[in-house]
Amino acid sequence: MAEATKPTLGELVLVFLRLGCTAFGGPAAHIAMIRSELVERRKWVSEGDFIDMLGAASLVPGPTSTELALHIGYKLASLSGLAAVGISFILPAFLLVLALAALYVAYGSLPAFTAVLHGLKPVVLAVVFQAVWLLSITVFKTNWLRLLALLVVLFSCLGRPPAILLFAAGLLAALVHYLKSKPPRENLTMVILTGACSFVISGTWLLGAFSPAVSKFSLSALALYFLKIGAVLYGSGYVLLAFLRSDLVERYHWLTSAQLLDAVAVGQLTPGPLFTTATFIGYVLGGVFGAMLATVAIFLPGFVFVAVTAPLIQKMRSSTLSGYFLDAVNAAALALMTTVLYQLGREALYGWFPQVIALLSTFLLLRYKVNSLWLMLVGAICGLIFLKS
Repeated sequence: MAEATKPTLGELVLVFLRLGCTAFGGPAAHIAMIRSELVERRKWVSEGDFIDMLGAASLVPGPTSTELALHIGYKLASLSGLAAVGISFILPAFLLVLALAALYVAYGSLPAFTAVLHGLKPVVLAVVFQAVWLLSITVFKTNWLRLLALLVVLFSCLGRPPAILLFAAGLLAALVHYLKSKPPRENLTMVILTGACSFVISGTWLLGAFSPAVSKFSLSALALYFLKIGAVLYGSGYVLLAFLRSDLVERYHWLTSAQLLDAVAVGQLTPGPLFTTATFIGYVLGGVFGAMLATVAIFLPGFVFVAVTAPLIQKMRSSTLSGYFLDAVNAAALALMTTVLYQLGREALYGWFPQVIALLSTFLLLRYKVNSLWLMLVGAICGLIFLKS
C-alpha cells in the first residue's frame, strides 16, 4: 500500500474546523470522530501513532480530545500545525458559545436543544463504541494489559482520579518489567519514570489546592483562575463542574448555581471542547473581552504541555521500559474511555427510541463504515420528528 500523502497546513485547518463544528458528545466522542477522520478515512495518522498520542494526551492536565488534536497537528506540521489545529478545533465552539452567552444575557434563557440532542446522543454513543472496539484490538496486545485495563475500570467506578490511575498503571507496568528484565537493566529510565510520576501527581495535587487569594471579581482574577483550571484539571466535565461550583459559586460568589448549570449545559450542548464553558462564564462576568480572556487562559496550558511532551513520544518508544510504560498508559486511557461510554449509555439510552437509534448506528458503523456525520444528521432529524409526534 502506498504511503499516504502528508496533508498541507490548509488541509489540516479545514478538517479540524469541520470537526470543531460537528464534534458533539464530549471528549470520548471527539476522540472517536478524530480517529475516524484521520486514521480510517484520510490515513494521515497510523493506528499505532494515534494510540500513543492519545496516551500522551491523557497523561497531562486539560481537555484530552483537544490535546490529542494538538499532538496530531504537531506530528503532521510541527509547531505551526499544533497552533493551527488547536485554534481551528476550538474556534467554532468558542463562537457558538459566545453567541449563546449573548442571547442568555440579553433574554435570560437558552435556545431549546432537547429534541436535537434526543436523536444525537445515541448516535454519539455508537461512534464512541466503534472507536473503543477498534482501538481495543490494537491496544490490548497481552493478557497483562487486559488485566490492567480491568483494574483501571474497577478503580474508576470506585471514584479514583483518572490522573492517578493513568500514572499508576504506567509506573506499575514499568516496575514489573524492570524487575523481570535481565541485566543490564534500564536503571536510569526507571528512576526518571518514578520521579516524573511522583512529581506530576504531587505537583497536580498542590496546584489544585491553590486558588487566587482575592474574591473580588476582576479580569485579571478571572484569567488567573481559568489558567489554574487549565493547568491542573484531569477528568470529565463533572470534575470541571465540581471545581467551578466550589470556587465560583461557593467561595467567590461570582456566579449563582443556576448560572453555573446553564454555563455547563451550553458547554455540553455545543460541539467542540467542554472547556468552552469558560467562554460562557467569561462573557457573563466580563463581556466579550472576558469571554476571550477566559477561553485563552483555560486552553493555553494544554498548548504548552503538548509542545513540551510531543517530541518525547518517539524517544519513549526507543526505550523498552518506557515503551511498556506507554503501552500501559494507553490501555488505562482506553479503559477510562470505556467507563465513560458505560456512564453515558446508562444516562442516555432510556426508552426504545434511543436504543433503536444506537443499535442501528452501531450496525451501520461497524458493518458498512458509514460516515458518522451523516448518522448524526439523521439522528438529529429523527429526534425532532419523534418529539414533535
